[in-house]
Amino acid sequence: MDSTEPPIIDEKAAWRTLLLSGLAVFATFLDTSILFVAFPDIVRSFPSAESTQLSWVINAYTIAFAALVVPSGKIADRVGHKRSFLFGSLLFTCASLLCAAAQSPIVLILFRVAQGVGAAVLIPSSLALVIRAFPREKLPVAVAIWGGIGGVAGALGPSLGAVLVDAANWRWVFLVNLPVGLITVWGGRIILRESRDETMKIPSLSGVVLFAGSAALLSLGVVQSEDWGWADNRTLTSLIAGGVLLTVFWFHQRRSERPALDLDLFGIRNVAWANTAMFVYGGAFAAMFFGSVLFLTDVWGWSITAAGFGVAPGPTLVALLAPRAGKLATVVGQRPLLVAGGLLFALSGLLRIVMLGAEPNYLVDYLPSMLLTALGVALLIPQLSSTIAQALPQNRVGVGSGLNQAVRQFGATFGVALTVAFLSGQLDDATEVIARFDRIWWLIVVGGLLSAAASLPLQTAGAGARSAEQS
Repeated sequence: MDSTEPPIIDEKAAWRTLLLSGLAVFATFLDTSILFVAFPDIVRSFPSAESTQLSWVINAYTIAFAALVVPSGKIADRVGHKRSFLFGSLLFTCASLLCAAAQSPIVLILFRVAQGVGAAVLIPSSLALVIRAFPREKLPVAVAIWGGIGGVAGALGPSLGAVLVDAANWRWVFLVNLPVGLITVWGGRIILRESRDETMKIPSLSGVVLFAGSAALLSLGVVQSEDWGWADNRTLTSLIAGGVLLTVFWFHQRRSERPALDLDLFGIRNVAWANTAMFVYGGAFAAMFFGSVLFLTDVWGWSITAAGFGVAPGPTLVALLAPRAGKLATVVGQRPLLVAGGLLFALSGLLRIVMLGAEPNYLVDYLPSMLLTALGVALLIPQLSSTIAQALPQNRVGVGSGLNQAVRQFGATFGVALTVAFLSGQLDDATEVIARFDRIWWLIVVGGLLSAAASLPLQTAGAGARSAEQS
């Protein structure tokens, strides 16, 4: 079916598509949150490796994802969303198995790149399948549920990862992806309906390489800044070279007949501003999640299992509230929820700065800030995704949703990089340790405020506003 034709809406088929697509998203989001919990065990498994080197176990995935998800979205639009979904699911599953078998940090990082490639193919085709399966008036709810499934994965990730690491080791956090992958590949062949755009051009390799290179160099400079020093020639060279490549990439895309990134999408008001909010939020969220696990284990001395269950209530609340926020957005529009979500997210960071110290007091000092964070996330993530989804032309849903996820992962890369940079090096003084974690909590504050500010120019309207306009 060509994407220029109106989609045929079958309600039962739409919900089956959402269920299967969400299951694949579940695996990819689970892999991210579960790895934050498993990271300390990975560090212990490779004692000769520096933590800055092992941080690439996380960043290699996010960079590969961010660099390839947009061109993968375009390829999915061209060759077919179902075909891309099945290929991405199979690659992600096989790469998970190889990660579990890795015997050195370098091999693990390489297979994490392969995982990122699989996720980059899988995610935009998954969301495109959902967007094309539902009528536009139901997209806020459908996309909110799609995002909420990711929230469920985030909720299960810390506790499940903690149990797996405690009972066995970090390798099992990759093996858990195998049954989900088998179900999505088998079920996708039967349930999903193919859709494509025959006019879409396959993006050029040079644009993909330029973008991936700039992301890697910028991340390298941030990650190594504490070890090398911000004024060190190696840090400056990495950051400057990354900035130059990003600039070259921008001009290359403006001239390319087969761009990896459609710059004209930024001419759509809601796409431009929602992606800006997604970038700053993505960085702040990754720093918050990663920093929380490290704070509970390194400062309060909790076990991996305790830390996993300690952070789980936040994602659980997100999973419960996200679909309800999607229904509310159909009435009042997304913008009020996004602004409120950004402000609540920022407030949770301020609460951590004020309350968190060296002495553990979970119920009083940590839990309230985590619940505020969860409320902010539940309002932000689904609404940003649905705002972009509703603004995209039908023949650009694959590349547009890919752009959305690339921006989020690109932000997450810098969030993880800054977290590692802030915490690298040996510290014996408790006051200095708390001060370094406070830098991470300030990222939450800044990310929340900027997300709220970037959401103000969005043009969204719920059913109530539309009814008023019509009358």
